[in-house]
Amino acid sequence: MRKESYKTQEIVSGPGALQEAAQIAKNLGAQNILAVCSRSARKHCGEEFWREFPGKVVFFHEFSPNPKYEEVEAGLALYEKERCGMILSMGGGSAMDVAKCIKMFLPMDRDKNYLKQEKKAGDIKHIAIPSTAGTGSESTSFAVVYYQGEKQSVAHPSLLPDYAVLHAEFLEHLPLYQKKATMLDALCQAIESYWSVNSTEESRGYARQAIAAVRESWPGYVQENTNWRQIMEAANLAGRAINISKTTAAHAMSYKITSMYGFAHGHAAAICLPGTWAYLQEHIEDCTDSRGKDYLLQTLVELNQMLGKENTEESVAWFTRLIDTLELPYPIESGEEDIEILSSSVNAERLNNFPVKVTKEALRIMYRQIVKEPQ
Repeated sequence: MRKESYKTQEIVSGPGALQEAAQIAKNLGAQNILAVCSRSARKHCGEEFWREFPGKVVFFHEFSPNPKYEEVEAGLALYEKERCGMILSMGGGSAMDVAKCIKMFLPMDRDKNYLKQEKKAGDIKHIAIPSTAGTGSESTSFAVVYYQGEKQSVAHPSLLPDYAVLHAEFLEHLPLYQKKATMLDALCQAIESYWSVNSTEESRGYARQAIAAVRESWPGYVQENTNWRQIMEAANLAGRAINISKTTAAHAMSYKITSMYGFAHGHAAAICLPGTWAYLQEHIEDCTDSRGKDYLLQTLVELNQMLGKENTEESVAWFTRLIDTLELPYPIESGEEDIEILSSSVNAERLNNFPVKVTKEALRIMYRQIVKEPQ
């Protein structure tokens, strides 16, 4: 077992990491604990695991893959009713988003909209245990919740879980499509983080490690169901990278693809990445990064070196082949208006993280490369 400090967080990984979660709770003197997790995650750990925790473990399962504001309210009400003193989240990004929002909303006024109130640092402890390897949400300080059908992003330093427990063996039983999509999400996050206008030496260090780990480990992970630890740690590193830099154009373009065509998030992000990468190379003169176009050119050179490629064209081709090798399809156009809907949906804030200016017409062109016409 290995322990590592990251900002205000302690990361536990390696053999025995999962069992350390109960010990952390005991060391903190926790009484009742709210466990935000799916029923399958609860069952997968076995009742013996949950019996190791001090006090009573109160389970909250009632949340959606895209968690709703009302679901967070229900979790908060349960936390208070059961007089809990700590939160544990287990699962993918949805469980962690719910847990993060419960923690943030706890100090707020119950009679007002939480999303419109001043963000405060909740003082309860949060242990996050990912059961997939993609978002790295266990090491980020932001969350997503849907209010009246609209996606709302919440960000605050206190949303970073106090402990991240990386139990790689969870990945052994993931469905193959989920493994492919979440792994690609981690890879996209690392690449986008590397060229983000918000990147730092620290974030780039995490991104470099994540890219190297995915590049080396993905064949064994997908084809042989091995290398769980390498992929789990790569996803965590990618999460740490975007916690600093945030994501850019490929992620901005991906969200509507997920909702319109039913693609998993990582799958949608991956099919958007090659076009944005090529666009970046072709529009260096439109650089918006304050560090300048020479810095941006060097960034692309370094990405090529990480992938063992001579230039950006080869790197983009490598990534495109990876999508094809994983046998992940592209969306099929359901009507002429698809491109307009997609290009109008993109979050401008995430586009601002991209180091060159992107016009709406450019978005249309890139979407036309992604969305195929029906045969």
